[in-house]
Amino acid sequence: MGVLEQIASDIVEGNSESVHALTQQAVDENIAAVDILNNGLVAGMNVVSEQFKNNEIFIPEVLVSARAMKAGMEIIRPLLAEAQVESRGRVILGTVQGDLHDIGKNIVAMLLEGAGFDIIDLGADVPIEKFVESAKNEGADIIGMSALLTTTMVNMRSTIEALENIDLKKGLKVMIGGAPITQTFADEIHADGYAPDAAAAIDLALSLMGTVPKK
Repeated sequence: MGVLEQIASDIVEGNSESVHALTQQAVDENIAAVDILNNGLVAGMNVVSEQFKNNEIFIPEVLVSARAMKAGMEIIRPLLAEAQVESRGRVILGTVQGDLHDIGKNIVAMLLEGAGFDIIDLGADVPIEKFVESAKNEGADIIGMSALLTTTMVNMRSTIEALENIDLKKGLKVMIGGAPITQTFADEIHADGYAPDAAAAIDLALSLMGTVPKK
C-alpha cells in the first residue's frame, strides 16, 4: 500500500498520529500537496462520509476520523496556500440566532472540509447581521444554516430576506438543515437546498457547486 492509500486508510480508522506522520512523509517524498489532499485525506473522508450515510458508522466515529484528517491538514494547509490550490468552494456555516445547538453543524463542517471545501464557521447563536457581514466580506459560495429548535427556524427566513434585500442572494446559495427543518420549509423561505443530515449536506453542497457527488 502506498503512502497516500495508507493515509486514506488511517483516516477511516481514525488514527491521527499515523495520518500526521504519513502526511509529513508524503511531503518529504515530494508528493504534491494537492495529491496528498485529494488522494489521501479527501479519499479517506469520502469513505467515512459514505459509511456515515449508510449508517455503518455514527457521529463518534466521524469525529475521530475528522480529527485524523485535521492532523494531516495542519501539515499541508500552508503548502496548498502556496500552490494556490483551488478549493471546491467556500462555505459559511452557523447555527441561527437563539439556537446553541452545534453538534450537527460541526459534523457538516468537518465533512465539508474533508470534501475539499473552505469553511468559515461562525459558531452557534449567530445573529442575522453576522451572516450578512460574512457574506459581504468572505466571498463565499454557500451559506449553510442550522436550527434544532422550531422557535429559531424563523431566523433562517429573516437571514435569507436580509441577503435578498441587499442583492447578495443572487450570487450565493443557501442550504439549511436541522431536526425541525423540511423541504417544504426550505421552499417557503427561498433556500436553495435542504439536507436532512450531515452526509446529505455534503452531496447538496457539491450539487449546488455544480459537482456531481461521488457515489
